[in-house]
Amino acid sequence: MSAELIRIYPENPDLRRIRQVAQTLKDGGLVIYPTDTVYGLGCDIHNARAVEKIARIKGIKPQKNDFSFICFDLSHIADYARVSNAAFKLMKKALPGPFTFILEANNNVPKLLNTNKKTVGIRVPDHSIPRVIVKELGNPIITTSIKDDDEVIEYSTDPTLIYEKFKHLVDIVVDGGYGGNVGSTIVQATTDEFEIIREGLGDLNDFL
Repeated sequence: MSAELIRIYPENPDLRRIRQVAQTLKDGGLVIYPTDTVYGLGCDIHNARAVEKIARIKGIKPQKNDFSFICFDLSHIADYARVSNAAFKLMKKALPGPFTFILEANNNVPKLLNTNKKTVGIRVPDHSIPRVIVKELGNPIITTSIKDDDEVIEYSTDPTLIYEKFKHLVDIVVDGGYGGNVGSTIVQATTDEFEIIREGLGDLNDFL
């Protein structure tokens, strides 16, 4: 069965559509959605089978995943990660925004993902659609970027083309308009010696 392509407007997300997406995630479905950087593929963090499906799509072992959590805000960060005062202050300034902060994972993360991962990436995108979905769902979603096979274009930006490529692999593709083609800036924040692992859309110097 093909995925459903749903149009949601970022300026005023339709709550009925948002609830439909959240319910699909609760039921173990996979969803593609826009963020403030590139389109992402995600599932409910509490559904191990859905995480395995995403790992298969990405061609990696679930235990080796580098997926991040999309959160609505920073209020539940301590549920999943150990964060220092300095890191929390920086994240509070920089988020919502185009950053992924790598933090030390606490004991909840291995249980959730059936893995021995010692770190977890935290995202609070500056985009209404994924944040409202997470708020409706009631917990973060696992997220990974939609990469393109094209050697020139790293990320797909057209939701219609994304739908054509993934319609038999996922349950819903959210069309939130054209996406970006630059990923988030990844910041190593397991210590207070903050280090840029990957330069992306966000400039951390604006917040240091």
